[in-house]
Amino acid sequence: MRLEDLDFALPPEQIAQTPAAERTAARLLVLERTSGALHHHRIADLPRLLRPGDLLVLNDARVIPARIRGRRPSGGRLELLLLGPAAPGTWEALVRGHPRVGETVELPGARGEWLEALGDGRWRLRLEVGEDVLAWLERVGEVPLPPYIRRPEGPRPEDRLRYQTTYARVPGAVAAPTAGLHFTAELLAALASRGIEHVMLTLHVGPGTFLPLREGLLEACTIAGERYHIPAVTAARIAETRRAGGRVIAVGTTTVRALESAAQHGPEVAGTGMAELFIRPGYRFRLVDALLTNFHLPRTPLLALVAALAGWERIREAYGEAVRCGYRFYSYGDAMLVV
Repeated sequence: MRLEDLDFALPPEQIAQTPAAERTAARLLVLERTSGALHHHRIADLPRLLRPGDLLVLNDARVIPARIRGRRPSGGRLELLLLGPAAPGTWEALVRGHPRVGETVELPGARGEWLEALGDGRWRLRLEVGEDVLAWLERVGEVPLPPYIRRPEGPRPEDRLRYQTTYARVPGAVAAPTAGLHFTAELLAALASRGIEHVMLTLHVGPGTFLPLREGLLEACTIAGERYHIPAVTAARIAETRRAGGRVIAVGTTTVRALESAAQHGPEVAGTGMAELFIRPGYRFRLVDALLTNFHLPRTPLLALVAALAGWERIREAYGEAVRCGYRFYSYGDAMLVV
């Protein structure tokens, strides 16, 4: 496949600008990947759509308010998305603007110095904040909403709550694992009462998830790695589920990338590593049987991953149905369950 094959038409008005009034009120398009059958439901219907013995795997990464505004010595404005620490005292950032190596940048209550251009708008900078960087970001940073959420006023106070899963625990992600935004403690309890349990892993969402791919053959594309951690208890529950004939259902593409990347190294998937695997059509899944995911941007690694699980023709048909039926797309939008 070529990257340009992973395309579809979407009316701009179907890009969700705000979340659903209630997390579980989002619509859910169910795709049976064997037959191609499509069914329309709500997230709240999950307890009766899944089977007793199924296991949900969720990503408990916590989004940090990683977007900050800065100024060059000349007064020019910069917008930074702090992606993560690169070395002691330095961070990697995705930058809008025109910094220069060796130039300083004035930040709210802090300063930095640009050390190196890394390509694709990414830079390495030295940060001087006088406190823990995460604590500083909590004071001065903005919620890193995706650029397709276009509001004149920018992020709202409620975004700090709604652009975060209810079970987020480990800070470090710069984008939400959006399939998890639909879950509440009550929904997880209702699933458990039906014999559908859940476990956690952590993958900090970074540019490997959301940066667009370059043109060309998918087999020639690569993506940036993202660090993951799979607890021993999670690995053990996955193994038990598979032995008992249950399905491993990944909540979100980030969960898929963590599980399948770990599975490349053998049957023991517990531990920490880098998710560098680019899952595209033709890939043979080792651990994941089903996927709950939001609708994705064209020409992205996320769409390639979903197409690998269900087949691009099936996904193209499902996306066409979602457009015709008025589903809301992307981070704050509705969801699809591929079984």
